[in-house]
Amino acid sequence: MTTAIQESAKSSPTTIAEWRKVADEGMVALRATLGRLLSNNGDQDPAWIQLLDQARLDTQLTQLEALAAQSIDRSKDLPLFGVPFAVKDNIDVAGWTTTAACPAFAYEPAQDAEVVARLRKAGAIVVGKTNLDQFATGLVGTRSPYGPVPCVFDSERIGGGSSSGSASVVARGIVPFALGTDTAGSGRVPAGFQNIVGLKPTRGWLSTRGVVPACRTLDCVSVFALSTADAQFVATAAGGFDALDPFARPTRVLASGMGPSPRFAVPQSIEFFGDDSASAAFAAACAKLEAIGVRLTKIDFSPFAELANLLYQGPWVAERLSVVEELYIRDPQAIHPVVRSIVEGGNKHSALDAFRAEYRRAELASVISHVLSGFDALLVPTAPFHPTLEQVEADPIGVNSRLGTYTNFANLADLSALALPGPFRDDGLPAGITLLAPAWHDPALADFGCRWLESLDQAPGLLQSVPTNPPLKPASSHVVQLAVVGAHLTGMPLNHQLVSRRSRLVKTCKTAPGYGLYALTGTVPPKPGLAR
Repeated sequence: MTTAIQESAKSSPTTIAEWRKVADEGMVALRATLGRLLSNNGDQDPAWIQLLDQARLDTQLTQLEALAAQSIDRSKDLPLFGVPFAVKDNIDVAGWTTTAACPAFAYEPAQDAEVVARLRKAGAIVVGKTNLDQFATGLVGTRSPYGPVPCVFDSERIGGGSSSGSASVVARGIVPFALGTDTAGSGRVPAGFQNIVGLKPTRGWLSTRGVVPACRTLDCVSVFALSTADAQFVATAAGGFDALDPFARPTRVLASGMGPSPRFAVPQSIEFFGDDSASAAFAAACAKLEAIGVRLTKIDFSPFAELANLLYQGPWVAERLSVVEELYIRDPQAIHPVVRSIVEGGNKHSALDAFRAEYRRAELASVISHVLSGFDALLVPTAPFHPTLEQVEADPIGVNSRLGTYTNFANLADLSALALPGPFRDDGLPAGITLLAPAWHDPALADFGCRWLESLDQAPGLLQSVPTNPPLKPASSHVVQLAVVGAHLTGMPLNHQLVSRRSRLVKTCKTAPGYGLYALTGTVPPKPGLAR
């Protein structure tokens, strides 16, 4: 990217915490900082389809002032007060056109998508709609009439898709977070190629009401951010059960953290399709993980691979066709030729095919659940190689298919996922890793993601240094803070009862001088007692 764009990233706030500090200085400072952000981003940037103008900015700031006037505790009621964010252009924002990167499909939504409404209610400000692979069909970021979105580290390489624009503007520090979507890896592959965090939540946690579907039964709204803490903070603000979304599920937390020595499964054999730099970077990530206490165990990856292949080779392609069917019949040439060639494959599948595929999906998901039951997470490379724009143009279907090797199975198996930056490749390009766990293990993945980024000590995106003072991860009503004394202390005989329930030691404390800890005689197992 150009030097001017990189300079704008360095001179502006980059994290949620930094933007909240600007907002704390008052509306004049916030308006001025947002104005500078917009003036530094021109129409030539392929990451944007639509950018905020002065009228939209004034409207949102007026609404923000009204929210602030009604708030009793702004930090609690408006946790994202004044924080700008970008929205993938298949997610509705009232007052903005939704294109899904197809002008012939464009429409004017009457209201915000539910996730956007929740973020605006929390005080966040929409600054633009971002480019994408048309109808969120692709992992490459090139299938758009608005132009390809290249990697911010190398303009000859792809930036990844389909949430290409959202990842790009976060990687450059233009906004601290952005919304994407993820059906086959669209919220993870761009994060891996741009050196940022991509959070793919459990299906049904973040509402998909107001989102142009790709495969409606599998879609997730995803979050891009520079840190795991910011991504989890945003997901918690945007998430929660939506009674009007038929695919929403009541929020649960099955694991809120990982112990000091988590156990990760890793594929027995990993295919990098000849990209030795990607292979070496993943090996370096594995070595780093083991150095911080992670135990890696190799597993048979074949059920994951078979499930991944079902997504595009099976009848789920018909779901994609159902979204664009009217346009496909009326004006097929309005659809990007590669996208059209994919979705029209939905015509060849019968209802019988759909049931057979669903039965096989359920069987493989059950096998995967059993395989992962003894692990905290599955570790995979986010993408097995990093192609050039020229390679994608020469083989758009084949390259895209190979990019989904370690992503396509996630939603079919009902897994949560977190894409994280990893050690850089020897050619200077980012190389991400992804952790996947069963549904509703999102907080546990985020907990480890924070630990991983701290150990990596690597500036995210294009930033020159690691941001300081990230926001605290939001407390969850499903997590109990427990003070422990006696036999449940670390190293004591009953501590295993806490560890087996995935508890996480937050800190150690000392009692006041007026208390004493004594060994209780005759207790089995041996127990201490606390006396005042």
